[in-house]
Amino acid sequence: MKRILLLLLFFFCLIDVHAQVTSDSLAYQAQRKKINSMLDERKQKFGQYSQSLSMHTGIFGLQTKKDIRRSNDILMDIVKTDEDIFVQTKILLEYRTFQQTQVQSRSVETDNANLGFMNTINNLRTQNEKLKKDAKAAEEAQQKASQMAMAIIAGLIIIVLLLLRAKFVKKR
Repeated sequence: MKRILLLLLFFFCLIDVHAQVTSDSLAYQAQRKKINSMLDERKQKFGQYSQSLSMHTGIFGLQTKKDIRRSNDILMDIVKTDEDIFVQTKILLEYRTFQQTQVQSRSVETDNANLGFMNTINNLRTQNEKLKKDAKAAEEAQQKASQMAMAIIAGLIIIVLLLLRAKFVKKR
């Protein structure tokens, strides 16, 4: 019964660990998708910046202040996107570090649980061997006691028969 309970407890722990790892990896994948979409957005903005640099709407094909401001605005937007990408990448790295520490802590917990199970099994084996020895000793003691009782009963029967014989011999 104890083995079944320990086995069930072990399986529940495995299911719990798998569910947490799956949810953590889903969050990690979502974060990666977010960073990839931000990188795609940055790529598009850089294309717009390249286009704006080539635009010359001024007289004689020169750039106007408006063209330069538009290019600077796009460049500032690229810088803001880069900063956001760095922040999200840091979060992604923290997810990875968190996952690694979780795996390590779960590994330690599993090792401790396994050691506990092994110690419990060894203790149960020791107790089982001791109980077998005690049962064997009790059985031997019971056999000796029953042999002694049989010998006493046989002796009493012999004494009673001798007394009865002696009584019958006196009467004749």
